[in-house]
Amino acid sequence: MLALARISARRSGAPDGRGGSPDRAGAGTAGEPAACGDHRDDGRVHHGGTHHGTHHQSAHHHGAHGSAAHDADWDGARRTAARAARPLPAVTVPSAEALGCTLATSLEALTDLPSFDSSAMDGWAVAGPGPWRLTGQVLAGESADGPLEDGTAVRIATGAALPPGATGVLRREHGRVTGPEPSHRQPSEPGVPHTQPHTQPHTQPHTQPGPQVLHALRGAPAPGQDVRPRGQECRSGDELLPSGVLVTPAVLGLAAAAGYDELAVVPRPAVELLVLGDELLDSGLPRDGRVRDALGPLLAPWLEDLGAEVVASRRVEDDAEALHRAVAGSSADVVVTTGGTAGGPVDFVHPVLERLGARLLVDGVAVRPGHPMLLAALPGGRHLVGLPGNPLAAVSGVLTLAVPLLDALAGRPLRPRRRVPLAAAVPGHPTSTRLVPVVLRGTHGGAGGEAVPLRFNGPAMLRGVAAADGLAVVPPGGAAAGTETEILESVC
Repeated sequence: MLALARISARRSGAPDGRGGSPDRAGAGTAGEPAACGDHRDDGRVHHGGTHHGTHHQSAHHHGAHGSAAHDADWDGARRTAARAARPLPAVTVPSAEALGCTLATSLEALTDLPSFDSSAMDGWAVAGPGPWRLTGQVLAGESADGPLEDGTAVRIATGAALPPGATGVLRREHGRVTGPEPSHRQPSEPGVPHTQPHTQPHTQPHTQPGPQVLHALRGAPAPGQDVRPRGQECRSGDELLPSGVLVTPAVLGLAAAAGYDELAVVPRPAVELLVLGDELLDSGLPRDGRVRDALGPLLAPWLEDLGAEVVASRRVEDDAEALHRAVAGSSADVVVTTGGTAGGPVDFVHPVLERLGARLLVDGVAVRPGHPMLLAALPGGRHLVGLPGNPLAAVSGVLTLAVPLLDALAGRPLRPRRRVPLAAAVPGHPTSTRLVPVVLRGTHGGAGGEAVPLRFNGPAMLRGVAAADGLAVVPPGGAAAGTETEILESVC
C-alpha cells in the first residue's frame, strides 16, 4: 500500500521535485524549527492555501445518537476507529480478481512444490560416473521416455523433469561433448527448443554414425547436484501464508504455482467520496473567491492505494437536503465526506447524521491539523468518515480515522509503527498532537536515519506533504531534536 520505502524509492532526486533541496525547517537559519503557522482547523484559509467547505470556529453538534466525547486524544481516536468494524464477509473470487484483497483463510499447498524432481540448470542429466553416452534430451514441459542407465546422459533444460535414474545435473559450462553430430537437427544449446514440431520427447536420434560422449571438465556432479527435488519449497498441505495477508502480485504468483484458480478473500471495502463545497472549481486558476478542488484528485487514488474500492467520487453542493440524499442513498461500506464537519452556516454533516439516526464514535480529535474530523456508525452497519475541508487537515483525518477503519473492514492486521529520531526540534500545540510532514534522510532499507521537518505544514497547505516521506507524530508540547517520533505513511 503506501509503504515509506516505496515512497522514498520514487524520489531519486530532490525531495521537493524541483531539483533543489526541500523546504526544511531551519533552512537558512541553523536550528530554526518547523514553522507552526496559525494552526486553527476551522477550515478557513489562514495560510493563503485552498480550503473545502465553510467551517467557522464553533462548538461541535451534539445531536447524533450516542455522541462521543469531543476532541478525543489522537491515539485513542485511532484505536476507536480500528475497533469500529468487523471484517467484511469473505467471498471466493477468481485469483486474478483478488489483487488488493486480504486472504480470508490460510493459503495451503495443494501439491508438493516442485511437484517433481527437476533440473536447476541447463546442461545434462547424468547417471553414475562419467564419461556418459548421450541418448537424447528433455525440455521443460516434457517427460523422458524411460529411466537413465549408468553411464548415460540426456541434454536437459532448466525446469525440465529429471529422468528416473539420474543422479545429478552437469552444468553446460562444465561439460564437453565429443563424437559425431546426429543427422537430425539438435538444439545448439540445452534449453533451445526444436524448430520442427514433435509430439513426444525423443531420446534417440534418427541416425547416428557413432555415439556422442559427454565428458566432465571438473569432475562428475555430486549426487543431487543442481537438482530441485520434489517438495523442496513445500509439501502438500503446508501453510504457505496465514489469513490476513494482503494479496499482492507475489501472492497471486504463489497461489498459481500452488494450484489455485480461486481465492477466499475479504473484499476491498467499498468507499464513496463526497466532496462538499460550492466554492470549488474543477479547472483553471482560482478566481472570484473560488478555489480549485484539491481533495477530489488527492483522496480517490489514495483511498484506492490504501485498500479501498472507490465506487464513486462526486461533488455535493452546500445543501442539507442534497447531502442527506447522497449519504442516505449510498450503498458503500464507508462514506467519506470533505468539509462541513464544524458548526458554520453551511456545515451540514452533523445535522444530516442526526437525521439519519447515526451514532457518533469520534466527534473531534485533539490533533493539529484536522481536529474537526469525525467518525460515525450509520444504520445498516455502514460508516461515515467526516474529514475537515482544509487539505492537510483532511490528510490528517485519513491517517487518523480512515486508515484504521479500512484496515478493520479489510481484515488486515495493525500496521507496523515506525519510530525515527527528529533532525530538528518541532514546536508543539499545548494540548493537541501535531502531524508534521517530514522527509527521511540517511535511511537504508527502511532503518536508521532521521526525520527532517518540512515547512508549509499549515492545515490549508499541500506543498509540504507533497514533498514528504511521511508525517511525524509530535506530542503536545513539542519534541526536541533527536527525539524518536512515530512516522505515519504519507500520500504517494
